[in-house]
Amino acid sequence: MIEIELDGKKVEVTEGSMVMHAADKAGTYIPHFCYHKKLSIAANCRMCLVDVEKMPKPMPACATPVTQGMVVRTKSDKAIKAQQSVMEFLLINHPLDCPICDQGGECQLQDLAVGYGASSSRYEEEKRVVAVKDVGPLISMQEMSRCIHCTRCVRFGQEVAGVMELGMSHRGEHAEIETFVGHSVDSELSGNMIDLCPVGALTSKPFRYSARTWELSRRKSVSPHDSTGANLVVQVKGNKVMRVVPLENEDVNECWIADRDRFSYEALNSDERLTSPMLKQGGVWKEVDWQTALEYVANGLKQIRTDHGAASIGALASPHSTLEELSLTGALLRGLGSQNIDYRLRNAEFPASEGVRYLGTSIAALSGLQRVLVIGSSLRKDHPLFAQRIRQAARKGCVVSAIHAETQDWALPVVNTLLSPASTWVQALADVAAAVAASQGVVPPAPGTASEAAQAIAQSLLSGERKAILLGNAAAHHARASSLLTLANWIGAQTGATVGYLTEAANTVGAQLAAAQPGPGGLNAGQMLAGALKAVLLLNTEPEFDSAAAAAARGALSQAQMVVSLNPFKSNLAFSDVLLPIAPFTETSGTFVNAEGRVQSFHAVVRPLGETRPAWKVLRVLANLLGLPGFDFDSSQEVLKQVRGLPSAGEVLVTDGLLSNTTQAAVDLSPAPVAPVVASIYALDGTVRRAASLQRTVDARPVPAAQEVAA
Repeated sequence: MIEIELDGKKVEVTEGSMVMHAADKAGTYIPHFCYHKKLSIAANCRMCLVDVEKMPKPMPACATPVTQGMVVRTKSDKAIKAQQSVMEFLLINHPLDCPICDQGGECQLQDLAVGYGASSSRYEEEKRVVAVKDVGPLISMQEMSRCIHCTRCVRFGQEVAGVMELGMSHRGEHAEIETFVGHSVDSELSGNMIDLCPVGALTSKPFRYSARTWELSRRKSVSPHDSTGANLVVQVKGNKVMRVVPLENEDVNECWIADRDRFSYEALNSDERLTSPMLKQGGVWKEVDWQTALEYVANGLKQIRTDHGAASIGALASPHSTLEELSLTGALLRGLGSQNIDYRLRNAEFPASEGVRYLGTSIAALSGLQRVLVIGSSLRKDHPLFAQRIRQAARKGCVVSAIHAETQDWALPVVNTLLSPASTWVQALADVAAAVAASQGVVPPAPGTASEAAQAIAQSLLSGERKAILLGNAAAHHARASSLLTLANWIGAQTGATVGYLTEAANTVGAQLAAAQPGPGGLNAGQMLAGALKAVLLLNTEPEFDSAAAAAARGALSQAQMVVSLNPFKSNLAFSDVLLPIAPFTETSGTFVNAEGRVQSFHAVVRPLGETRPAWKVLRVLANLLGLPGFDFDSSQEVLKQVRGLPSAGEVLVTDGLLSNTTQAAVDLSPAPVAPVVASIYALDGTVRRAASLQRTVDARPVPAAQEVAA
């Protein structure tokens, strides 16, 4: 540790730290623009100039290493005059846009200009103008004349997103931040550039000119999409969600969120929202009141149970639903005498439950891995924030290996790749196990050939210290998923690597904790989607898009006597008989459990739209109409208490006793009969599918037919 004196205070920091780090530790604010704690040091804005004793000139705090006994003054006349001079230069060409600038009220330049700027400019020359640029549907670069060339956006692309989409061209007053050869900004993390921009040069295109920042209320929430459980700040005006930005949580999402977390809110205000209960009568949809709709459902379920037995009733639930909703859905079905409930809509294999599958390690630990093997994952698109953490690890020397059906661009160096058709992934992993067994002198768990690629992956896992084997969405949905897990566990035991799933949805782990899976003799999702039911409850899901059955689900569900769709949107119209409007995550309280087992409860940030009601309340009332006991809940927190002894609220990790990736399944080396079904990045759930701006991105465009065949 090195001790320096900062504004008369003694501060201890680690060797190699900069003056800015010492100031952060001491709680002293030094004005800056280009410095950001998550990015490399550029030292190009010079706003952080400070007075260092025995230095003839002011020094940039962000790029000046500390030395023993250094004396730094951040508020001396020398430092203040230097900072004022820098501010004067920054404002020479800056347009006087504050009254109409979308960044007004949260602009670092605006804030610091109050303290360090002059009341008038000495420069009378004409200000420079930068041409307007169109870089896609998410980021607006309409006012690049405001840019102060801090290069935060450039460094973010290179260092965090892994793609250098922006760069600086030309020099001096002709310098511009731009994409090259007319490209758009297509990174799945691109929206973070908006947050990083300290001026109004990069702004949100969907939010632009829709509200002033001081008009917005800020409320905490949790992302309902992938299994990161990203913490959000939802900004609201007049009971309408206007914008979503990250809430910093170092253990989960750091200070970043994926674009689908940021821009999916557009769907919440779309014309496709279902705002009143609806019944189909004579093939025509009619709006009805809640009492009529719920009595119709209750009477229908009673009649079908009488005529066909409770086993003819089932529920298909989305793993994007809250823990409370999933728990009550299961309780309602079992109260009726049925064990037919499942959340595994995209799975091709449905093994008996052996434990709650999860990441196998903490999310934060991904950043410190030295070796990682990823099996069956489009990592960058399936889990953008997990990919970002593994990218951090790769920058520090982590050796990344992959088993997949095709070569993919993960925007990070993949050292070893074993390409194999999805149908033979079990054999490919058995080959890696054989290579590990040969090195360790043990018997492999299944016959395999230690190919060159398999040996490279094996040697990688046998070296290093912090290691993980991660099974992606395609591996989890695979027809031989249990075999893949068995082999991964064996390799993990031999190499000292943790084994876990990059779980698909916001509440995949929570769905398992809530027992949203078939009980003894119950039908799984595949059987239910094959037309085995007379009555079906659809919780927050659209089987045509959310299941392995795809288009075939329409015909299968049309055979049922009654299909009840609980959904925030007008969906499942072709085969449903009742539509019940339930609240999306912004309009209800609830709980998600992310991939690492972190329980995160949240509250509604706006009132429900129209006649929309939280799903847990709808299920509670429906159970009461059915005469089922044990549904007297007054809050979602009371429901949560019933789920495997979990805490009633707050952010905690599920105990290890509830989470397990162990399995007793035998290895089946025969080729898988069907290809795994995986949703694309902007088709993961109904909310994302209805976000207009996300659907105009490059990632949302259909895959060309030739590419589909190749895949």
